Amino acid sequence: MAGHDDDEDEDVVVRDSNGAELKSGDSVHVIKDLPVKGSSIVIKRGTMIKNIRLTNNPEQIECNADKVKGLVLKTCFLKKV
Repeated sequence: MAGHDDDEDEDVVVRDSNGAELKSGDSVHVIKDLPVKGSSIVIKRGTMIKNIRLTNNPEQIECNADKVKGLVLKTCFLKKV
């Protein structure tokens, strides 16, 4: 059964706001100012996020920004570099 779960993860295609396929380790730009929940920090439009990590959800990625570590961002606000 565990092997079947791994196959499902590989079949999930994660796409940015323009439809480009994202993979773990890619770099992306933020296309809109995003306030960070639980903090007064705002991730500004144009901020580059390097070395993203894919999640089980095709609409979200994990990443680290300059000011915030352990962020989860929606792919609709990202553009692949």
